Amino acid sequence: MIILNSVFILTYLASAVVASSTLRLPTFALLLLSLVGIANVACAIALFKWKKAGFYGFIGTTAVAFIVNLSIGLDIVPALLGLGGVGMLYGILQIGNEQSGWRQLD
Repeated sequence: MIILNSVFILTYLASAVVASSTLRLPTFALLLLSLVGIANVACAIALFKWKKAGFYGFIGTTAVAFIVNLSIGLDIVPALLGLGGVGMLYGILQIGNEQSGWRQLD
């Protein structure tokens, strides 16, 4: 999560430089998605420290990314696929009965 989000941050920031001429995407959207990536890195670090706030942060950043993706004209199906990551993370945290990751989060 940390590595992938870091790559996305760099990609979005680099794209923001050329957005007006070639990508025809609003610069604000790319910068906002960069901030979402930074927040995702912070959320991943919080999860490594066993904090529920990391999971809830992922929910918030995913919602923001969903809205931004729709606002730049992305179709609903690809935008909804981004929401699947939160569902998968929740499912992973539920694995195991008494020793599940969710129960170990503060």
